[in-house]
Amino acid sequence: MQLLTERQHEILCFIAKHIEDTGFPPTRLEICSALGFKSPNAAETHLKALAKKGAISMVPGASRSIRLTSNAKRSSTTAQLISTAESLAEQLSIPLVGRVAAGSPILAQEHLEAQYQIDPQLFPMTPDYLLKVRGMSMRDAGILHDDLLAVKRLSGGLSETRDGQIVVARLEEDVTVKRFKRQGKKIMLLPENPDFEPIVVDPSQDFLAIEGLAVGVIRNPKSGL
Repeated sequence: MQLLTERQHEILCFIAKHIEDTGFPPTRLEICSALGFKSPNAAETHLKALAKKGAISMVPGASRSIRLTSNAKRSSTTAQLISTAESLAEQLSIPLVGRVAAGSPILAQEHLEAQYQIDPQLFPMTPDYLLKVRGMSMRDAGILHDDLLAVKRLSGGLSETRDGQIVVARLEEDVTVKRFKRQGKKIMLLPENPDFEPIVVDPSQDFLAIEGLAVGVIRNPKSGL
């Protein structure tokens, strides 16, 4: 069996674990859901690469036709595949939220782009979703355009929010990521970029809701940082 890439190894782990747990191989849609692919075509591309390398075999057009080859079963990494697959099963599957339409719930189905497998120990608090960042207003806080912001929902909203926290706030119909600060009876939503102005909110007149607290960021690899 030829050497696998890290992603191919991850997919093979999932297939091996699924077969072990259920007795049958996963469908392309199940692979997409578990590993965060946007479409079955993306999963199919990886499966064809695994088949070409001799790790699996498939029957064209069949839903559950994936089989581990004898090469994969005899491989000295088989135990490692199962162990890694078990580790993956312990990871969180959380949604990725793309652009949010004005006035609609942030976790509305039409905003969800994918599901990501996340190690819960990666962040100080377990996130509920990932939000794709738009713009550079939080640049100096290390949050860049197209980064994935890990967000924990706050049940208490404004009453639970403390000064200095980076929050996902809904102001009227817009959703923004800013640093939170109280100033008397008003609230400041502060950017971390001098090119942007603070947003001053009067809760008695303006609608403001805290959608969640930023608990970490996953860097967009294209940023080069």
